[in-house]
Amino acid sequence: MSLRDWFWVVLLGTIWGTSFLFNAILIRELGPFWVSALRVTIGAAGCWAVLVALRRPLPRDPMIYGHFLVYGLICYAIPFALFPLAQGHLAAGVAAIINAMTPIMTVLVSQLWKGGERATPQKTAGVIAGFAGVAILAAPALAGGGSSQLWAILTCLAATLCYAVSLNYARIFRGIEASTVAALSLTGAAIGAVSAALVFEGLPEIERAETWGAAFGIGLIATTFAYQVMYRILPRIGATNFTSVTFIAPVSAVILGIAFLGEHVEPSHIAGMVGIFLGLLLLDGRLWRRLTGGRRADRSGIPPATGP
Repeated sequence: MSLRDWFWVVLLGTIWGTSFLFNAILIRELGPFWVSALRVTIGAAGCWAVLVALRRPLPRDPMIYGHFLVYGLICYAIPFALFPLAQGHLAAGVAAIINAMTPIMTVLVSQLWKGGERATPQKTAGVIAGFAGVAILAAPALAGGGSSQLWAILTCLAATLCYAVSLNYARIFRGIEASTVAALSLTGAAIGAVSAALVFEGLPEIERAETWGAAFGIGLIATTFAYQVMYRILPRIGATNFTSVTFIAPVSAVILGIAFLGEHVEPSHIAGMVGIFLGLLLLDGRLWRRLTGGRRADRSGIPPATGP
């Protein structure tokens, strides 16, 4: 990759790391449904502004809009609520580390998806290493009887499962311009998220300026801006190179959690991160080829991580 591409990859990883900091601020005053609803609604508004400015056409097939609704719920509305729900019992850095399981979870989902990529021994080893990392993260909660923390870890894993399903589901949108996919899917997510928030949490009461700041930060920066950049650099650098953001986001989230939330890094957090990162390296393929002396590039790569 060029130096310019590396700049955008590092910037995206850092931005997606901030989403966990924004979530931690938002849940001080809002329930998880409204955290999701505000993020996708503000993010959708930003994407529509881009779409109008670029004068992109909308799809003519009316059936595709139903798919955008389903995709938006699975890819955005549900996981964007699950992460803040979990962060009520879990440090932002730990949630970000578990989010790095998305490509690993995608390998598992692809086994069951029609036309999905089948796992190789190398990728199977990556899946095992990733789940070993999660087990290390969960070990202190199991040993200390921390049922709420264990439940939060499983909630984060459920969010990565949503991302994995959506990455396979997204194949139906091939041929549709990326900005259009972002705007319409986030609109579908907003319809579902706002409806759920009103039913389960009622009207929100926001009194703190920092809550509004976090809402617009996660909506416009970590959603609108980040997805516009992602969709533009992904075709140029490829899925395998793009997954470097998966390594950067947890590091960013851990540093921000220490600096702004007073969180502490435990040895189990570092060990769990190492296990998950080892799994990602095995899925990536480049480390495997270096160790085995293989020359052929793995063109399949792994799917890009959906932004947290």
